[in-house]
Amino acid sequence: MVVVAACAASALAAGLLVYQMATRERRSGRRSRESLPGLDVSTYQFWATVTGAGVVTYLVVFAVTELVVVSLVPALVVATLPKAYFARKRSQRVARIQEAWPDGLRDLLSSVRSGASLPTAIENLATFGPAPLREAFGGFDVYSRSLGVVKALELVKDDIADPTADRIIEVLILAYERGGSVVPDILDDLAEATTRDLWTLEQVRTEALEQKINSRVVFVLPWLVLVAMTARSGAFRDFYSTTAGLLVVVFGGVMSLIGVAISSRLGAQPTEPRVFGGREP
Repeated sequence: MVVVAACAASALAAGLLVYQMATRERRSGRRSRESLPGLDVSTYQFWATVTGAGVVTYLVVFAVTELVVVSLVPALVVATLPKAYFARKRSQRVARIQEAWPDGLRDLLSSVRSGASLPTAIENLATFGPAPLREAFGGFDVYSRSLGVVKALELVKDDIADPTADRIIEVLILAYERGGSVVPDILDDLAEATTRDLWTLEQVRTEALEQKINSRVVFVLPWLVLVAMTARSGAFRDFYSTTAGLLVVVFGGVMSLIGVAISSRLGAQPTEPRVFGGREP
């Protein structure tokens, strides 16, 4: 009965985890069902990766420890790693684009001052600009010819899905629609403001990095020790097969989750809302 109850509790925790992730997915109702913003991965591939990671981890740990509850805890932890991986991958892509904006805007400024129109300058940016922006604006020329410049910029903005890009592209749209001799001045001011914003953002990221690393290590290390202790037959495996051992695992799992929630809350960076964006990342 104790094993059944422990399994039911672990299954409930897994269900709550999946429900929370699915709820966050539904809250971004305008998100494409085919792919995640800023990533070349479909939602179906994402959930298949989450499920596969959890199942494989459970089978491997259970084969080593032969304990259901001890196997479920690492499986739940590993099931969250794909989300962290894809979030990290997307944040790295956005960070590269953010770092490239000052140089890209100065390239636009140089093209406009040399006599090119703003759409032509953006097409040149997609061909000769910094590598991250070349990738982001790769389809701009095709979109602009078939849908118009404004719609093409909006598609690029939705693909990047970043507040910094939202502000910059909205200014580019405004500069294109109003045009005139003020475009170089607008681009110059925009490049300086973006440089200051990125410098501040980099300082915030650097300050928060150490705290994030410490919180992850403190969470993972006890469970690695537990798996190592129960990998062989003996007193530790026998103890964690009893009622008291199962209660210790359940209590430890609950306390670990509370600790992770508190540390994540304290170390979380404020997320800037996409005021000008159509889809949340």
